[in-house]
Amino acid sequence: MIIAVDIGNTNIKIGLFNDTGKLSNSFKMSTDVKRTSDEYVALLLQLLTYNKIDVKSINGAIVSSVIPQLDYTFTNVIQYVFGVKPLVVGVGVKTGLAIRYENPRELGSDRIITCVAAEKQYGAPFILVDFGTATTFNVVNEKKEFVGGAITLGLKSTMESLARCTAKLPSVELETPTKATAQSTRKAIQSGVIYGAVGQVKYLIERIKMEMGWEKVTIIATGGMSTMLYDIEPLFNHIDRELSLKGLYEIYSLNV
Repeated sequence: MIIAVDIGNTNIKIGLFNDTGKLSNSFKMSTDVKRTSDEYVALLLQLLTYNKIDVKSINGAIVSSVIPQLDYTFTNVIQYVFGVKPLVVGVGVKTGLAIRYENPRELGSDRIITCVAAEKQYGAPFILVDFGTATTFNVVNEKKEFVGGAITLGLKSTMESLARCTAKLPSVELETPTKATAQSTRKAIQSGVIYGAVGQVKYLIERIKMEMGWEKVTIIATGGMSTMLYDIEPLFNHIDRELSLKGLYEIYSLNV
């Protein structure tokens, strides 16, 4: 089996792929740069034991990370637990996409791995919206070229910023209110953040389509908040929350 590790700002997603390339298991742990390698080893072994996975069945590994401090940590963790050296996604690694970016080293590997899986599964061109700690818009043209996109605050990050940066606004749960015109501060925050995000996504999709000269294009969404926005307005053709892990497997297959 192949283990794929996607280290994000909030969570670390781990997926196991069998010999046919099917995602057989997946689980998460919280991202914490203060944890030591030993602590991550213990957590990983607990998850594997709970899911009845033999460490000896893992014969390959790939890692994508947006936290540079954890690159070295997880390389060591994987080598210690499985006895294999992981492929780390970065400049020089084959992805199957041509990168048309001013400085490719600035481009987060999380944006690339999801686009790799999206192209493989749904074809190009497409606009991919990833709802994570940040919300990213990623554009791949018909030539399978990553041509850029946009980045803004994620829904949870926006909620947390309002509570942290204002004196009286409370921290509230991320729930969709029944209407945009709210009669309480809690619901007003929910309305502004959630319905505002729907409007933002809708506008940016249309703006990107206009700039690319596309009348119709496949719109794909991934990330935990994608279904919440889709329930309000069906802006996406496909929702796939496992794109990052699938993309890692595709990249591993291209390089090993």
